[in-house]
Amino acid sequence: MADDPLIYDPEGGLPRLAMIMARLRAPEGGCPWDIEQDFDSIAPYTIEESYEVADAIARRDWDGLRGELGDLLFQSVYHAQMAEEAGHFTLDDVLRGIADKMVARHPHVFGDTVIDSAEAQTDAWEEVKARERAAKAQTGVLDDVPLGHAALTRAIKLQNRAARVGFDWPDVAQVIDKVAEEAQELTEAAPEDRFEEYGDLLFVMANLARHLQIDPEAALRAANDKFTRRFRFIEAALAAQGRRPADSDLAEMDALWDAAKAAERTTKKDQPA
Repeated sequence: MADDPLIYDPEGGLPRLAMIMARLRAPEGGCPWDIEQDFDSIAPYTIEESYEVADAIARRDWDGLRGELGDLLFQSVYHAQMAEEAGHFTLDDVLRGIADKMVARHPHVFGDTVIDSAEAQTDAWEEVKARERAAKAQTGVLDDVPLGHAALTRAIKLQNRAARVGFDWPDVAQVIDKVAEEAQELTEAAPEDRFEEYGDLLFVMANLARHLQIDPEAALRAANDKFTRRFRFIEAALAAQGRRPADSDLAEMDALWDAAKAAERTTKKDQPA
């Protein structure tokens, strides 16, 4: 199969990428791995690429972000190519749809509606989405909250939707009380009930994050990074003695953990305000 010159054109932009994807999926001369894939097999890669974008941003790795955004864009092109093959829609349909949606959801930019704050824009956005759900015959408040979201993110979206119709605690103190209640229920739960009770605790912790205006995914990523940083401090301290964590014990490693915390506090204190 002869390749179109566009495939090798460095200025080819999105049409070039779409053509490369079509070539990879071509039954004759395409890539065997790409040809075998379907929506279900590619979806995990799409989610993974989203997290890699977030990771590059968190690390302020701008060169890395450029590459990760390309990988994420390729995922959209991949799904659109498979959809076109199945007769569902094309990449042009995807591009037209998102452009139309952005224009419709920003009447203050592309029309004569006046919106003067981010909060007002959020409210207007939700009103537009509610009308869109009604047009799709989605009458339930939670109908179109995607199942594919990370669980903590979906919990926040479900809670935000419910809050918009008044199903929410009015202040954070009540949420904290609920956290304590769910923690107690988990402590007292029979073994066969612990799974459900643990889920309830995580759900209310997500609600607490929402009331505190904290992104729970970002907070957990930061906690993961902190754990990694401090555990590496332990490894380095032991390596200086020619030992590994497996050669130590909990008491010693816990003391080194406290030393790592103290070192971090000193570093923060010495940083300019």
